[in-house]
Amino acid sequence: MKRFGSRQTKFDKITIDDIAIDCRLKSGILTSVKDIRHISTRQMLRKRVFAFMSRHVRPGIDRTAHVKFGKNLFWMCMRRILAVVVSRQGVRRYFNRYFAYIGGRSNRKMKSSFRCYKMIAERTDCAVADGCKCLKFLISILAMTSCLIAGIPAHADSLDSLIERLDQLEEENRQLRKEIDELKARQNETDSQAAAPVSKSADARFVNFDSKFGYDILDPTTNINRKQLLILDRKKNGILAPNRLYVQGAVTAISNYQSSNVANKFGYLMRHPTAANEVGKTVSEAVVHSTQLGLTGALGDWVTGNVEILYDPEQSFGAGTNTALTRNQLQVRRAYILLGNLDRSPFYVSLGKMATPFGLTDTVNPFTASTIWHAFGGLANGITLGYAKEGLNMSLMGIQGGAQFRAANTSVHKTATPSKLNNFAVDANYTWELDSDGTFLLGGSFQRGSAYCQDYPVSHFMPCKDNNPAFGIYGKLVRDNLTVKGEFARTTDVWPGTFNPDIPQFAASKVTSFDIGTKYRYHFNDIPVDLSAEFSRFKAGPVGAPWDRQDQLVLGSAWFIQPNVKLFSEYIHTKGYAPLNFISGGHTEGGKVIDKRSHSDNSAQSDIIMLGANIAF
Repeated sequence: MKRFGSRQTKFDKITIDDIAIDCRLKSGILTSVKDIRHISTRQMLRKRVFAFMSRHVRPGIDRTAHVKFGKNLFWMCMRRILAVVVSRQGVRRYFNRYFAYIGGRSNRKMKSSFRCYKMIAERTDCAVADGCKCLKFLISILAMTSCLIAGIPAHADSLDSLIERLDQLEEENRQLRKEIDELKARQNETDSQAAAPVSKSADARFVNFDSKFGYDILDPTTNINRKQLLILDRKKNGILAPNRLYVQGAVTAISNYQSSNVANKFGYLMRHPTAANEVGKTVSEAVVHSTQLGLTGALGDWVTGNVEILYDPEQSFGAGTNTALTRNQLQVRRAYILLGNLDRSPFYVSLGKMATPFGLTDTVNPFTASTIWHAFGGLANGITLGYAKEGLNMSLMGIQGGAQFRAANTSVHKTATPSKLNNFAVDANYTWELDSDGTFLLGGSFQRGSAYCQDYPVSHFMPCKDNNPAFGIYGKLVRDNLTVKGEFARTTDVWPGTFNPDIPQFAASKVTSFDIGTKYRYHFNDIPVDLSAEFSRFKAGPVGAPWDRQDQLVLGSAWFIQPNVKLFSEYIHTKGYAPLNFISGGHTEGGKVIDKRSHSDNSAQSDIIMLGANIAF
């Protein structure tokens, strides 16, 4: 029997192979203290480890000193190992109390453990960092830890097996450390990118192009005065994402041949019908009719800004030919701020320059606008309050007074100065769902001040003595591939300027316009093809007056080789020639004012063959 201090022990000859080890590792972490059992076994094992340590210290050193230093080193290492391995705070507290108890019930001995460790390392010529020389000490420590946690199992592992397991754990630890370092490096890189200024590539994601939306929002033939609803619908369907800028553009190029039975008088309204641009009885052209550039900014879920810039020398109000600088100008055709979210509220508000909500004014033609748009299609500054829910659409627009850009004019202190918001237009319509492929739209409109209020001689944007209201009704049936539409609009009072005192036999007349049209779509080699026909009339005088009427018949076809690319052809026949400027007389010829006759001519007829393309992005 050998003695350890004041005690005897019979474990002096027990080797490390007698000590069973079961680390019970779970993802590299020891199990909780609930698994600690067999207190008597731990006490016995402690003595075995001490005996093992006493036999394996360097010869020549006092055995009692080895045991003393070995004890101190053992408890110090046990505390440090368990403080790292055992993650739960409660487990750390348990082992601290336990080791304080079995280590001599003295915190003083605990505090001196580091000094003891240093002394034993010096006397055995090894450091804890030297894994080869200190392996036996570490094995002893692990043996004690294992038994403290799991007790002694029935089958003991050999020392070679233990060393192999330790090597595996060490390798896994290196791999885990490497992965942790990589994750930290990635996290640092991500944080630095998040803190860095936004790059140009990130800015590019803010700007978007949607060719189909670009075609729809810039299309001058459909949804002419319903572009706000179009934007809100696209936002509701997720086509326009929040916090994005959508850029769109469109180009319309045409080539045509026109003939008239009266020289210099062509009733085709897609270019201004003046002798400054059409001379003789036949004319032809290949030109850019118009170019558009649009910006739609979806700023959050509720706010949208929309701008359309237009270049249209064919229909510009500038003086001179279509190559004159005065007619080759850019204009902001539409610009407004739209507040609305149909997912949350059926109400919306738009403020700025926009089409007035009067009538439908759309056309089934691929290119040529209906005469009802030429007569009543308004464009003005103002504010619009709208409602759209379950097929019901209503809108009320407060229109700036005075002479506006198109088809709106109210007197402001007997002037055309737009210094009061004293005009308005209201529209209401309802859409019935007939079936999965059919709808029927019916609506009506009213406007306080139409453009037909000037006295003789008539000239654009001149002041009015009084307002001339207008009303309109319209309907549209869509059934599978067939579309049928009709519209009627009229002023409530006569247009004073249609009475020429030098031609008193023709009384002043109300202004009336209507159209009816149909369109059918079929597919040719998977390409949508539209065939259309439309008749429309503008009437401004009594029967027999030179400015009696102007009729327009259009037969058209359109090939959509892509959703945003339309190739079209039209045949147009016009009857009558009634330009709005000086419609009943008072124009000048050779510097002389002509009062006793009008340059309008109800006998003039024109035939036009039109080819063109409209592309958008």
